[in-house]
Amino acid sequence: MYSSAYELEFGQVKTGTHEHAMEQFLASVERRAFFTARLATRHEQDALDIVQDTMLRLVRSYAHRPQEEWPALFNRILHNRMMDWHRQQTRQRRWMFWERPDWKDEESSDWTDQVVNSRDENPERLLEQARDMETVKSALEQLPFRQQQAFLLRIWEGLDIAASAAIMECSEGSVKTHLFRALASMRKALGEDHES
Repeated sequence: MYSSAYELEFGQVKTGTHEHAMEQFLASVERRAFFTARLATRHEQDALDIVQDTMLRLVRSYAHRPQEEWPALFNRILHNRMMDWHRQQTRQRRWMFWERPDWKDEESSDWTDQVVNSRDENPERLLEQARDMETVKSALEQLPFRQQQAFLLRIWEGLDIAASAAIMECSEGSVKTHLFRALASMRKALGEDHES
């Protein structure tokens, strides 16, 4: 996938150091990006299109930037493409007078959902205790989009709160709230009911 995106932009794979670094970077992120886009869209072809477009946009607009900036730029572009996809789906559903119950606006939820949990909870332990990756994937698919993104950016990608907020284009508090809700939903879905 990554080489075809690069070849589409430049017509051929270049051999320079910077171009080779870009190829290696795209190869290193393509699987995680596809997993993330597949969770967000629940459709393989749409996810492939989003990842391909993200790679092309990164190469076209940011290949000249320092390599250490590429991960944040890539995730920002990927997030924006997934948001665009969700907006398009929302417009289509409204046009057809059909609303999916699993895609609801989280911002309108009850304020009690934002109460801070006093338990010491380690997201890495949550993933370790899951029976297998399919169980985790299934639980992630059930999360609303913004919760998915907060979970994937913070836990999967390992980004800090500030970077996640910049990518999601929201406040740091919103990232914390979305992550808290995501973790609560994941615990419930994975059957974590012990206090360890």
